[in-house]
Amino acid sequence: MTDDWCGWREAAETALYGDEGFYRRPEGPAGHFRTSVHASPLFASAVARLVVGTARELGTESVDLVDVGAGRGELLTGVLTALRAGAAGPGLVVRAHAVELAPRPPGLDPAIEWSAELPQGTKGLLFANEWLDNVPTDIAEADADGVARYVLVRADGTERLGDPVTGADAEWLARWWPLTVPGSRAEIGRPRDEAWTRAVDSMAEGVAVAVDYAHVRGERPPFGTLTGFRAGREVRPVPDGSCDLTSHVALDACAAAAADGAVAELLDQRAALKELGISGERPPLARASTDPAGYVRALAAAGEAAELTARGGLGDFGWLRQRTAPGLRPVPRPV
Repeated sequence: MTDDWCGWREAAETALYGDEGFYRRPEGPAGHFRTSVHASPLFASAVARLVVGTARELGTESVDLVDVGAGRGELLTGVLTALRAGAAGPGLVVRAHAVELAPRPPGLDPAIEWSAELPQGTKGLLFANEWLDNVPTDIAEADADGVARYVLVRADGTERLGDPVTGADAEWLARWWPLTVPGSRAEIGRPRDEAWTRAVDSMAEGVAVAVDYAHVRGERPPFGTLTGFRAGREVRPVPDGSCDLTSHVALDACAAAAADGAVAELLDQRAALKELGISGERPPLARASTDPAGYVRALAAAGEAAELTARGGLGDFGWLRQRTAPGLRPVPRPV
């Protein structure tokens, strides 16, 4: 981007996804921050169980697995490994699709299809882990009179207030994140609602899951959550391509936007992974004397599971699950 003033959405789009953008770098996201995928192979194993459960719900032995914001293919690689190790059971065919703007990494499993666009008409599971938080949004701030105005930014991160927020963005704020106190800020999540709706609508039948740092109406942070990450450290958000730019996702708004024909539920990662057999509970000590090697393996797995489900950490991530076809089992906690 140039040194001209522009909205945060435009600035972040260029800084993250432009020709010289942060996400075009060869090291990929794993070179700068650690997601659940990188924390433990247990996460991929849990997603593999979700694939199998989705196939069972759909009554089919052939399903699609779409990873949106696939990074360098780490999640799909782990899921396919788990499925081939026996998680799938006999006869299940899984077609793996990676959706990512960056080029296909060398050496990736040839069974994984790679595209910058969502495949259409898929049947199975669509999984988006820490994707929506990197869908750029404009930022609004209430001025001294309580009027929500766009925040403008330059390449060096300098900010100033611009015009009042109007139109669809103003409607979104009024419904999902009202600003009245001078100085309060919000990320206008409408582009994320639209991105998630496109993802859900790309499916013919199945389950779509978004996993992300999240908040819901009534619990929005008063000054927003925009931040930067580089080389494993949180840094000042500067839209010059040198760092990741991320903010928490209003998953309740995403759920409502894609609700037409889709049954939705919100829960945290701790509960979601427990349903998939990942709890972090330590193995019984008695096993140490009867099966020492098995006890050590189980203890290590429990430690990894504890990180994935930790309060104040990865366990607090929000999971949005939306089922896109009638006749699937109802979910217990509707939005």
